Amino acid sequence: MKLKVLVDNNTFIDMYYLAEPAVSYYIEDNDDAILFDTGYSDVFLRNAEKMGIDLNKVSHIVLSHGHNDHSGGLPYLKREGKKFKLVAHPSAFVKREDDTGLSIGSPLNEEAIRKCFDLSAQEDPYRISEHLLFLGQIRKKLPFEKSYAIGKKYVEGTALEDRIEDDSALVYKGKDGLFIITGCSHAGICSIIEQAKEVCGENKILGVIGGFHLFDVDERLHKTIDYFEENGIRSLYPCHCVSLAAKIEMGKRLPIHEVGVGLELEIE
Repeated sequence: MKLKVLVDNNTFIDMYYLAEPAVSYYIEDNDDAILFDTGYSDVFLRNAEKMGIDLNKVSHIVLSHGHNDHSGGLPYLKREGKKFKLVAHPSAFVKREDDTGLSIGSPLNEEAIRKCFDLSAQEDPYRISEHLLFLGQIRKKLPFEKSYAIGKKYVEGTALEDRIEDDSALVYKGKDGLFIITGCSHAGICSIIEQAKEVCGENKILGVIGGFHLFDVDERLHKTIDYFEENGIRSLYPCHCVSLAAKIEMGKRLPIHEVGVGLELEIE
């Protein structure tokens, strides 16, 4: 598997790409090309062009969840005569607002998505390519990863507390273990890893890249670090929604790697 960061909060020094507080990764698994998340805007397209990546080769677009820092680029992928295959949780395209009433959901609702894309709404694990699986709805596995709400969502016109049940991730099953690719890990990064282990029948975790949604130096962070240590996870690429304070705390006990637009990873 080859992975290239198209969008992140940061760019690397001397790499003249654009950044925004969002996520988008371009992934190749043998002959299959996958776009994981689309950032806030058209930045992923502009960076891909600079990198010489032809996104017309993409076989699947996969959404980690429906927040607009992951789905905002979808309107820029509408094509005349071609519908990209789009994989997401069934509730990824509900209307969402934060506590101030600001829209934070996908810019396209499900009706518009189905007009523009070949939508495969998946609540259960779903194979994307030979070695990549979409994990579907994540089951909470660990008590320290308590559920929390961000704003509200609208279901059949009714406003409900939004606990982001659509949050998911990808897992790559390589010859030596699993590599996890996540957007924000609202469901809990450790629960995501546990589900990947269960679905793939493999306990060895080679590494993790993405947002872990960890900001405070608190019990949840320390128990997450304990979990990483107990599982022998040595390649950690925390980014997007991980605070500097959390990264520093992780770095006291674990080797963590810098992430920015232009980062390339290759996993066997």
